[in-house]
Amino acid sequence: MILVLLGAPGAGKGTQAEALAAATGAAHVATGDLFRAEIAAGSELGRSAASYIDAGRLVPDEVTVGMISARLAQPDAASRVILDGFPRNTAQVAALDAAFAASGRAISAIFLKVDVGILTARLTGRRVCSSCGRSFHVESRPPAVAGVCDACGAALITRRDDAPETVAARLANQLSALDEVVENYRSSGRLQVVEGVGEIAAIQARLATAARAVGFGS
Repeated sequence: MILVLLGAPGAGKGTQAEALAAATGAAHVATGDLFRAEIAAGSELGRSAASYIDAGRLVPDEVTVGMISARLAQPDAASRVILDGFPRNTAQVAALDAAFAASGRAISAIFLKVDVGILTARLTGRRVCSSCGRSFHVESRPPAVAGVCDACGAALITRRDDAPETVAARLANQLSALDEVVENYRSSGRLQVVEGVGEIAAIQARLATAARAVGFGS
């Protein structure tokens, strides 16, 4: 079975996908990591993806689905897979469904629901060490001394990606497409919704319940 974990930037998909994978023995397939690995390995799919990326173009869905299919053919992904970062729009939902229609692998989705105000606070509150790169957050993981890295004492900075105007544009660009993907899975009866706010352990428990509801769990 393939479980698609959906959520906006800042919803905590990566953290929760890793925890659920560890709890269920599933393979966690983050498409961003998959691209980097294929490109670094110099595979045919990696070279194809790199040609688009280097030209500043979007990688076609068929190339991305090809990478996912190749990854899911590996032994550790034969039973259960958590897909993190794809699909991002309804065309990609259709492409993913078409790729696995013949294999009989069921595809369901869980949506980590987080209010846009909370997403904005999470994303704009991140601070990164200017020297060692360690990450902090002004609310959830503050340094011992404001503006100073705990590890090396260097100054903390706000990355350009985390600036308020960048975050606002990023969310505006992605949330509309995400809503369409969520509705696609909802209308086909393949969606569970999990509240993505609260203690990490509580979210993990809600996610585990939702996973069992779609037949994906220990």
